Amino acid sequence: MQIHQQQIQIREQKRGFHLITSEIVRSVPQIGSIKTGMCQVFIQHTSASLSINENADPTVRKDFEMFFNKTVPENDPDYLHDDEGSDDMPAHLKAALLGCSVMIPIRNGRLALGTWQGIYLCEHRNYGGNRNLMITAWGE
Repeated sequence: MQIHQQQIQIREQKRGFHLITSEIVRSVPQIGSIKTGMCQVFIQHTSASLSINENADPTVRKDFEMFFNKTVPENDPDYLHDDEGSDDMPAHLKAALLGCSVMIPIRNGRLALGTWQGIYLCEHRNYGGNRNLMITAWGE
């Protein structure tokens, strides 16, 4: 069994949903040597998240942002945690809803994503800064 791990940094993105599939693939070229395995992508932050969804139509990413902004609004007077601004607690809640990691099967040296699937970095802060990801791929 092979195990490969790489930490990468994604440069600061504006708030929204951003496709990062190609950055993941470029960062761990050893995936090409795995016939059958798994790849986990983990984000080391609590105000951004990861998801797998539509990779072709950019309006899907805009609709995701709209939905989460309506579902978890800013400036709710009931929030206690607002040390870093009005997007602080909403960002943590959105990240909790979506999650901090995704798992993708590896088949014949490639991520076995569906035709219309891509990996999203979901940035929930107005100014979130660079984001660190830990990518671990394993298999035979």
